[in-house]
Amino acid sequence: MQTLSSPRCTNPARREQSPDTQRRSARRPLWSRTRPFVPLYVLFLPVLAYYLIFWYAPMGGLVIAFKNYNFLDGIFGSPWAGLDHFERFLSNGDFWVVFRNTILLAFYRLLFGFPAPILFALLVYEMRFAKIKRFIQTISYLPHFLSWVVVYAIAYNFLSDTGFFNQIIAGLGGDKIAFLGDPAYFRTIFVGSSIWKEIGWSAIIYLAALTRIDSDLYEAAAIDGAGRWRRLAHVTLPGIRTIVSIMLLLALGSILSVSFEQVVVMMNAMVSPVAEVIDYYVYRVGLLGANNFSYATAVGLFRSVIALGIVLIANWFAKKFDEEGGIW
Repeated sequence: MQTLSSPRCTNPARREQSPDTQRRSARRPLWSRTRPFVPLYVLFLPVLAYYLIFWYAPMGGLVIAFKNYNFLDGIFGSPWAGLDHFERFLSNGDFWVVFRNTILLAFYRLLFGFPAPILFALLVYEMRFAKIKRFIQTISYLPHFLSWVVVYAIAYNFLSDTGFFNQIIAGLGGDKIAFLGDPAYFRTIFVGSSIWKEIGWSAIIYLAALTRIDSDLYEAAAIDGAGRWRRLAHVTLPGIRTIVSIMLLLALGSILSVSFEQVVVMMNAMVSPVAEVIDYYVYRVGLLGANNFSYATAVGLFRSVIALGIVLIANWFAKKFDEEGGIW
């Protein structure tokens, strides 16, 4: 009588490799192990070249922060200055003014700008009409592709002395308000325009995270009697907690790099006491000033070190609260 034997997997790729097989694979030459991935490495080369040329290679120029740099002697021929430039800007009252402006603008943008795309993504995700949802998503993406010059031109048409809002105020018998020239309104306009420009684009990653949440969890919560708000609190938000944590760390990494382009187009003499940030200060003293390259580099290096410290501390706290919430 013929007996049926148990089926065996005929595909070698699906078999579990024994420890001896794994050790033999590890002892193979490096080329034989990496050869299947050569096309992927070739695709990665342009990205690697971009970061090496435009991000890592310029780091060699940071040495001029410790020198009295001039064009004639070059980077390596310029005399050493040690920490003189760092002591100079730490004792300079102007630097602390721009440092305060940077912290305040970054804090307001983080406080109001970081939750905005999360809330927008939740609202879009909860919509039941697919056509309206796609239309709102498409419209919200468009401002991201506008330059800050165009965004400021739109804001100017609404907020200038002859703009839309002042026309309404004047028509109602009130006095016109210098929105673009009053320091009291600058931070609100700065943060508001930044949110309007980036809210749709920033919401993409949260919408992608929301689609990965298992629908069975919502059904189980509904069976247990959970309403929409409880499902949001106990299913939706925990489902995107890791993504929110990582995005918050990335936002903290650039907290001192307030948008230079946005500041440049919105800057004017009347709002400069509250608008000048570290990036613009480095541009002003380094390029518009006379032979202040070493001082400007020292200020930029100081900002980068502070930002790195913020990221390290935030990543440590994120790992304490959630094992998967850190970057590394």
